[in-house]
Amino acid sequence: MARMIRIFDTTLRDGEQAPGCSMVLSEKLEVARQLEKLGIDVVEAGFAAASPGDFEAVKQIALTLKDTAVTSLCRASAKDIDRAWEAIAAGASPMLHIVLATSPIHMKNKLRMTEEEVLSRIADSVAYAKGYVNEVEFSAEDAFRSERAFLIRAVETAVAAGATVVNLPDTVGYAVPEEAAALFRQVKEEARGADRVLLSAHFHDDLGLAVANSLTAVAAGAGQVECTLNGIGERAGNAALEEIVMALVTRQPYFDAFTGVNTRHLYRSSRLIQTITGIQMPANKAIVGANAFAHEAGIHQHGMLADPATYEIMTPESIGVSRGKLVLGKHSGRHAFEEHLEYLGYYLPPERMDKAFEKFKQLADRKKYILDRDLEAIIGVSDKELSPGSYQLINFVINSGNTISATAKIRLSQDGVQNEEVSLGEGPVDASFKAINKLVGRDITLDDYGLHSVTEGEDALGEAVVKLSLDGKQATGRGLSTDVIEASIRAYLNGVNKLFGVS
Repeated sequence: MARMIRIFDTTLRDGEQAPGCSMVLSEKLEVARQLEKLGIDVVEAGFAAASPGDFEAVKQIALTLKDTAVTSLCRASAKDIDRAWEAIAAGASPMLHIVLATSPIHMKNKLRMTEEEVLSRIADSVAYAKGYVNEVEFSAEDAFRSERAFLIRAVETAVAAGATVVNLPDTVGYAVPEEAAALFRQVKEEARGADRVLLSAHFHDDLGLAVANSLTAVAAGAGQVECTLNGIGERAGNAALEEIVMALVTRQPYFDAFTGVNTRHLYRSSRLIQTITGIQMPANKAIVGANAFAHEAGIHQHGMLADPATYEIMTPESIGVSRGKLVLGKHSGRHAFEEHLEYLGYYLPPERMDKAFEKFKQLADRKKYILDRDLEAIIGVSDKELSPGSYQLINFVINSGNTISATAKIRLSQDGVQNEEVSLGEGPVDASFKAINKLVGRDITLDDYGLHSVTEGEDALGEAVVKLSLDGKQATGRGLSTDVIEASIRAYLNGVNKLFGVS
């Protein structure tokens, strides 16, 4: 009988730790709701003891999700566990996740603990967490560089103390598939009590093997896979959720396993992460890349016309991508707009739908045809600039050329009060950003700036993405317009509002 593989998503914890992937609370909640819609079994909402902001995010996510288990990472200490429990206690399905390293290099250089001290800490922390919740996961950090005999003892200790899930993470992306399979088989066969718990796989992608290792672990007996949307995460990232899920779907007879993920929401989920973090996927990215279902070679096109299955092992519709592109124009009404958004997997509350439709009409006045990717883009920012206390763009005037210094005059509004400033710059974008800094009265640093077209054609919608920092805090801003200067200004304002906590 096919096994059910549980999907544990750590986009909001391990994924958010990646440089440039930090999210504000409203964005974390949006991602969490999408993960529940996707059918994820467990959402790791953050590290509650890390900061007041992390605590609040974990708490709000636990209160919001009704059909998905919510967990917080904890170090093996009563203080961390108490804090995590305080954050998740009101959730529908609370779970605690405890981590402690078991490799010699970590125990000696980071923990400064002996093997016996580590085993004692595992027993005490798991038993303590068990006093709060029924489901406790223990992660043996750096499992693949741990001595096997000691790792077996650590697993047995965690199980005896009450752990219901034991995770064998490849924390540094060191393993290769054969090792992954061997370790899971060994633990399953040799660790006393391993048959009573769920074995979990968590792989990093430092050698580009995270997905391959995860799938090998499943074949070797893992019942849970820990992953992130788009594979975001520290260093080279984590195993990509969408790749693991679609591999299990497409090769179901081989793995004899399945998940509860609604794959038609995969593309929408991937686009949401790209929108929020500003990190775009390469065109050749598996499953969700722009070229994933593109066929240019003549022999491929001929085969596709005869039967799509000749060159497609999965359909774009199976992940929520429409084959058609042309959708709406300036004469399209509210009903057609809402209906098409639902077809694309977007279910917006009335207030947000109003703002999205307004954005659509504004764009339709500038573009002859509105494509799916245009809609996805405007949905991502439809209500980002209208929060109380935020800075809103009223108008701008740019003077630039190769024989004059670029100048920008920017007028902004905050809580109904309008002000404007003029600034010189190395170019129109630089001048605009400097004028905004004058208006907000802070010397905000631009760490990164990117600009690309959302769709094709001379009237393409331009998307600007900026990464800003101020007093140690970082934020990603995103702006859209058929005018690239306006897109850049809107992106900068979006980031500024996040830095000030008003977006």
